[in-house]
Amino acid sequence: MTKPVVVAVGIGSNLGEPLAQVRMAISELASIEGVTLRAVSSLYRSAPLGPQDQPHYINAVALLDCVLEPLALLDALQAIENDHGRVRRQRWGARTLDLDILLWGEAVLDLPRLTVPHPGVPERAFVLYPLAELDPELAVPGRGRVAELVAACPADDLSIVEPPPH
Repeated sequence: MTKPVVVAVGIGSNLGEPLAQVRMAISELASIEGVTLRAVSSLYRSAPLGPQDQPHYINAVALLDCVLEPLALLDALQAIENDHGRVRRQRWGARTLDLDILLWGEAVLDLPRLTVPHPGVPERAFVLYPLAELDPELAVPGRGRVAELVAACPADDLSIVEPPPH
């Protein structure tokens, strides 16, 4: 049997009912065959990264134990996004659900459809603060430990809106 890899997945939503979308996505992550939900961060409210004429986001990070290949997990995540009505119109635009593979153990992947670690991890408070909540000692390959990165990343208007789901 394949040894599971710890995978960090970023979860975000700012359309429809963002809290409900994120909660539902967390339960759907747990239902992917070959995936075990290890931990989930608090749910955070954050300003949009791209165009500012859109609602604030609800964000969280989930840690998974995963025996799937990276592209198989990516396909499963994109299927969940599509089930939530995700439409890709504008880079960094509003969305019903966004699921990003942030870390794949300590691997560095550069595939046509997937780059890991996710290029935005080191600068994004809405990723780093939830990651630090889950495991501040996680390594971001080529960039350092989450605790070091979060110390250099201002929280800005990031705030917890809901404790971790149980």
